[in-house]
Amino acid sequence: MLQKSISKNALLLAAFALATTFVIAGTYLSTQQQIKNNIRQAQQKALQEIVPDHRHNNSLLDHSKPVNDVPKLGLREASRVFIATLDGDNVAAIIPATARDGYTGDINLIVGVNVDGSVAGVRVLSHRETPGLGDAIDLKKSDWVLSFNGKSLANTDWRVKKEGGDIDQFTGATITPRAVTNAVKKALQYFSANQAALFAPAANSLTNTATSEQP
Repeated sequence: MLQKSISKNALLLAAFALATTFVIAGTYLSTQQQIKNNIRQAQQKALQEIVPDHRHNNSLLDHSKPVNDVPKLGLREASRVFIATLDGDNVAAIIPATARDGYTGDINLIVGVNVDGSVAGVRVLSHRETPGLGDAIDLKKSDWVLSFNGKSLANTDWRVKKEGGDIDQFTGATITPRAVTNAVKKALQYFSANQAALFAPAANSLTNTATSEQP
């Protein structure tokens, strides 16, 4: 009798564990896709903000190149650099980057770099920084991220001011602005090392994203 009871309970526990595993796995997969969709939507909006319509007349989402050094930019997976042109002339490259050393996890952003190597704009696409403190990196919370505009590798000390550099940190927070600053610097370094390839003649090298993703 006791043996039967133990076996029954064991089977019930196993069934419960299996069901729980499926629920957790399903939730994880659906959440991951939702996160990707949210980043995609934020990216589309941010591209237009960084390089507004009066600075380009090509379709940004349709003109991109694959990132050839994913680890350099801290990315968790393959991504693409978007190229802005005006009447065929190169204007800027918009580079994805991830700061893995945020206070509470990854900070995903894009960095627009003008042809002269200066920052056209920075936008944070997703983060989990502390509300009311680290979330000042979000343009909806403060204009701190605009302070990168016009800065380049040549004219800026890419450290926060607390460490002797040129970048302001937030009151009471250093880790988050330091992480974003380092990510922006890496994007500029990536641009410097790959500028020729990024701005290679459009007719032969730019990739139409929509076409390239067809089976």
